[in-house]
Amino acid sequence: MPSPTSRRNGSRSGSVSGICGTSVNGRFDLGVAPPRRSLDYSSRRRASSISSAFAIGAPSQDNAKRLNLSLLTIAFRFLLAIDLWLSKRLSVCSCEDSLLGSIRPLVKLVEVSGHVVPWLMSAVYGLVNSDSATELETMLNLLMALLLDMALVRIVKAIVRRRPPSHTRSDMPCTVDCYSFPSAHATRAAMCACLTLAHLVSTAPLRALVLAWAGLVGLSRVLLGQSNVTDVLFGLGMGYCHYSLVERLWLCPERLQDILMTFLQDAMAAV
Repeated sequence: MPSPTSRRNGSRSGSVSGICGTSVNGRFDLGVAPPRRSLDYSSRRRASSISSAFAIGAPSQDNAKRLNLSLLTIAFRFLLAIDLWLSKRLSVCSCEDSLLGSIRPLVKLVEVSGHVVPWLMSAVYGLVNSDSATELETMLNLLMALLLDMALVRIVKAIVRRRPPSHTRSDMPCTVDCYSFPSAHATRAAMCACLTLAHLVSTAPLRALVLAWAGLVGLSRVLLGQSNVTDVLFGLGMGYCHYSLVERLWLCPERLQDILMTFLQDAMAAV
């Protein structure tokens, strides 16, 4: 029968052998357990470092694009702020109490000279009372150019939807819309000036007067506070593009006759 001391030693040897290793003839074989946690931690660390390297390299292009977009946005807003500030400083005839409010009626007269109503009336009158084929051709193309200018300006204004300056006070007899970009007066003045210089005016003093009139019409919109500086500048460039388009689509009497005959033949065929 085993003694209590041997039982204690046996229990101790069993407990120790269960923790560290096995006992052989009362001696313990202490085995060293493999460092699984350290290996797992190192492998996870390497995997995380590799994944982070890929994660850093992948969105670098996206970060560059976002940075470029942010820089462009900042530059655009800076230019827009300069435009608004300069437009407000130049609106010296926006009301009677402005810096140059005393010459407001004269500036408004220049502005009205670039309105669409006088030009449409003049084109129709010249078209009806033309004495020669050349005058008829010129007035017909001028009328087409005015209608084309109105349509394209309305399309651009509907897309951009830029409001007029906050300090504006519109007292025109008729208002086409409530947007200011581009300035319709500036586009019309530039287009009509180019057509006049190309087909109606040949002397140097009159050519200089026509160019000065187109510039004063655009300037009057800024002085009256009706448009911003960029509205007028873009409108002048757009007016020149309209003139180039009209020159490409120029209607001579023979071409107009062919178009009318083709239209009548198609109408008769449809009936």
